[in-house]
Amino acid sequence: MGKDSGPGSRPGPGPGTSVDAISSERLGLRLRELRLRSGKSLRALARELGISASAVSQIELGAMRPSVSRLIAYVSALDVPLAAVFDTDEPEAPAEERGFAIRRSWEVDPILLDGGVTFRRLSPAPTSDVEFFESVYPPGAISNAHGQFLKHDGYEVGTVTQGELTIEFGADTDAETVTLAAGDSITYPCRRPHIIGNRSQSVTAVATWLIIHR
Repeated sequence: MGKDSGPGSRPGPGPGTSVDAISSERLGLRLRELRLRSGKSLRALARELGISASAVSQIELGAMRPSVSRLIAYVSALDVPLAAVFDTDEPEAPAEERGFAIRRSWEVDPILLDGGVTFRRLSPAPTSDVEFFESVYPPGAISNAHGQFLKHDGYEVGTVTQGELTIEFGADTDAETVTLAAGDSITYPCRRPHIIGNRSQSVTAVATWLIIHR
């Protein structure tokens, strides 16, 4: 059965689905656009990320999907929010003109990352200093397959809505691991090194995240 294309007729992506996910090629093209706009060369970005220029090129060509950690490190190095990956250059009517902003579930495709993790923007429009996302971690998926801890700017507030997620905090003196079940919430400064993963081998984990920049 074909998809209906009329407004209100297309169902939004449900938890755990990768249907209509942004392709590697489209994601890579958007990352390249953001890099060029920043004025940063491919080699300069590679040095900041600690990977080869060839690896950056493969990501931008869509030949390699970045992990969650790599994607966040990528946009952080370009000094743009994660939401910029979902944005397009198409003009939008300012929310102030209507007094509110709305975006239907079918209007923002999720991003499919390495390991099958998907990220979907939940905020209907760019919001200053705040980002709102849903993440879906299939069984056994982690935010960084290379085991490197992530650090970035801001504070993170997360709530698990399905399954369980484990967050490892790495530091010389206060390393700690916490497991969050459905309904559990957490907040922490993003500068604290962390890795997020789903240790279940059978249950998909879903969570919503609020990233506050200040």
